[in-house]
Amino acid sequence: MVRPKHCRTVSGRPAAMVFKPAGVPKRKLKMTTLSIDEFEAIRLADHLSMYQEEAAEKMGVSRQTFGRIIAEARGKVAKMLVYGQALVIDGGNVEEGQHHHDCHEVNDCDGTCMDASEEDENSSE
Repeated sequence: MVRPKHCRTVSGRPAAMVFKPAGVPKRKLKMTTLSIDEFEAIRLADHLSMYQEEAAEKMGVSRQTFGRIIAEARGKVAKMLVYGQALVIDGGNVEEGQHHHDCHEVNDCDGTCMDASEEDENSSE
């Protein structure tokens, strides 16, 4: 029996949910689906250059689980690039984390808003 996946914390939804090669109609392309938690892993590890331990903590998973998520995500992105497939970002057992007032979308988020909201909670006690 497979253990159910725990809910993973993400900073928000990506600004675009579909990426495809230019000049090719979407209906003619094979699709690769990247889950929202896999997108978040790439954002944290590759865009924000976080170490796996720190990124895993932000997502609420173990470092080993984060390692599996990022490996799967990178494999899917590589497959999409090599074979010229469309990439669809959708699905996954996720919940959106809290952001400060200046951070409305994941593209605005540098990852510090979660730290700032924790400090605000601690200072109100």
